[in-house]
Amino acid sequence: MKTIPHHQIAEPAVTCSTCAACCCQLEVMLITDTGVPERFIDTDEWGGEVMLRLDDGWCAALDRDSMMCTIYEKRPLICREFEMGAPECIEERKGIATAYR
Repeated sequence: MKTIPHHQIAEPAVTCSTCAACCCQLEVMLITDTGVPERFIDTDEWGGEVMLRLDDGWCAALDRDSMMCTIYEKRPLICREFEMGAPECIEERKGIATAYR
């Protein structure tokens, strides 16, 4: 029997709303126009457009009660490409787990 290769399958109990990973604390550069509302756009030290982050480092578009994106349909390209369970997601989850040990 032939097996189908895979990188990683997301744990079924983990969802974006229950993960608590720090992907929403990463700097997000806006390299394409996806319609992000102006109130969520900031300028970095080099003059590039980035997602606005709050004083505690969290993305300003994140609803802190539900841990869901308030601009999901207009979220930046990098957020669209950052898939739950992908290698990058797993690395972020490992990082947050290490921080709380």
